[in-house]
Amino acid sequence: MEIERKFLIDSFPNQLPLLSETVVYQGYISVEPVVRIRSKKSMKEMDYILCFKSDGTLVRQEIEIPITKKTFDGLKGFLKAPMIVKDYRVYKLSDELKLECSLVDRGEPTEFMFAEVEFNTIEQALAFQPPAFLGKEVTEDRSYGMAAYWVRKNKLH
Repeated sequence: MEIERKFLIDSFPNQLPLLSETVVYQGYISVEPVVRIRSKKSMKEMDYILCFKSDGTLVRQEIEIPITKKTFDGLKGFLKAPMIVKDYRVYKLSDELKLECSLVDRGEPTEFMFAEVEFNTIEQALAFQPPAFLGKEVTEDRSYGMAAYWVRKNKLH
């Protein structure tokens, strides 16, 4: 299970310790149900993942399966539009929590930023008091999900 809250942000939070930085490419084979391929490029390696996500907002079932570059490249052929590119940074928010921040499609007219905090329990998620630098919470607004963004973005092309 994935338990997370999502917030809009205006910039990366320079006041927090940076844990990692990667470039993520992701595309959607299906948006209902969500079937996504993703590559993550860090300074050390490239990871390829096939992901399935259930419907939901705060709580969703997520299954991630590591795949080879060859499989990833083959699955890219099923995409009906270009991949989303995210500058992705993970920060230490507290001893227990990390803040995952994404700048989506930098330089494009559809560019936007968001941050997510993942939790171990629903109770922990509901008790979380977001720091002031986090913007509007959009956890329950499905239009801010990446699959919904994928659909909107590709209607413009």
